[in-house]
Amino acid sequence: MYSLLPTAIQGLLNLLLWTDFNRPDATPPLRFQLRHEHAVSNTSRVVLSDIVTSFTPEVYGVNTRHVISHRPSSVSAYSSARFRSLKHAQSDALLWKEKDVVGPHVRDRETLLTLAKMTSNAYNLPADKEWYELGPWNSSYPFGWEPEADGFRGHVFVSEDNSTVVISIKGTSAGWLAGGSGPTVKKDQLNDNLLFSCCCARVGPTWSTVCGCYSGGYKCDQTCVEDSLVGDSLFYTIGTNLYNNVTYMYPNANIWLIGHSLGGSLASLLGATFGVPVVAFEAPGEKLAASRLHLPSPPSLQHITHVYHTADVVAMGTCTGVTSVCGIGGYAMESRCHLGKVILYDTVSKLGWSASARTHGIRMVIDQLLSQDWEPGKDGAEGHQVPEFVEENDCVDCFNWEYGDFKKDSLRTSTEL
Repeated sequence: MYSLLPTAIQGLLNLLLWTDFNRPDATPPLRFQLRHEHAVSNTSRVVLSDIVTSFTPEVYGVNTRHVISHRPSSVSAYSSARFRSLKHAQSDALLWKEKDVVGPHVRDRETLLTLAKMTSNAYNLPADKEWYELGPWNSSYPFGWEPEADGFRGHVFVSEDNSTVVISIKGTSAGWLAGGSGPTVKKDQLNDNLLFSCCCARVGPTWSTVCGCYSGGYKCDQTCVEDSLVGDSLFYTIGTNLYNNVTYMYPNANIWLIGHSLGGSLASLLGATFGVPVVAFEAPGEKLAASRLHLPSPPSLQHITHVYHTADVVAMGTCTGVTSVCGIGGYAMESRCHLGKVILYDTVSKLGWSASARTHGIRMVIDQLLSQDWEPGKDGAEGHQVPEFVEENDCVDCFNWEYGDFKKDSLRTSTEL
């Protein structure tokens, strides 16, 4: 009977059923609608396209809570702090301002399920069978999927009161790796190998590296590998441009970032940059990339939440080596450490899942994990809708690599000779 109700009424009922107004950090739920698509042209320029629907668009109900974030005091102060970190390895504790913002209620399963569905559609066109129904809407061309498209694309959802904007970012479009497909695979793979490899995707002697920083053995030039991440056409730089464009369009709105896989890692990096709430699903470890980008570290990153499970070899950082599925596919997914907090589903021990890249897709999260409570309450006892937060203590990336100014040392030696 419930399924026969109009979508808008279902959304309202869901909001009333989900919300626990007795939570000390509770804030009113929000109702989101899809407003824009975002993509990047072949000139690396961010383009936003309005969604034109043939009827009232579907409403996404999301529970919210108060979140403490730390934001840079100004753009110039942040840029200066990055420069000091890059050139002098100095930090700036006075850079940050603590701010109480409204964020998604990440302990609520239905909220995570809704955000995961909003994330999933960034991989697909409305005609695709994997598309989660949003209602029919018109698009004059497959925006962001053209052969010359850059690969960075997704959607922009806006709350009905315009108070909050959610930016979703597409992950890697490789069917077996992420759950999607499309013409953006080449650029996605380049960014994967730059962001998540120990040294420019130098996995073995037969591999072609994606930047010239490998210095023999297990040595990698630190300055070179840092410089390789900041080109205008690379996804982190494009993401900062997208964020600035959206905040220009909605100057008074609170921004959230969501994404899956590569998209989740990019959302986290941008969330660390701008101090805004993030929910990332099955994202590869982005902590190494944050260090190489010299993102100033705020006092806390509790506004960033990672959701992944132990059978996902990509998020766990175990899809490594030339004989791994990732290696065979040409992906050097070697990092494993994440920023912020982690909601970790132990699908190996508790559900008997086998570790595999096939479990990495966003649909596995939607259909198998977030479709029901993780630990339902029994005999009147309180259960857990999702797993408890865990800390990634003592996590180290690329421990067997040595980093230094090897290119400079080599140049100095050749000059002296």
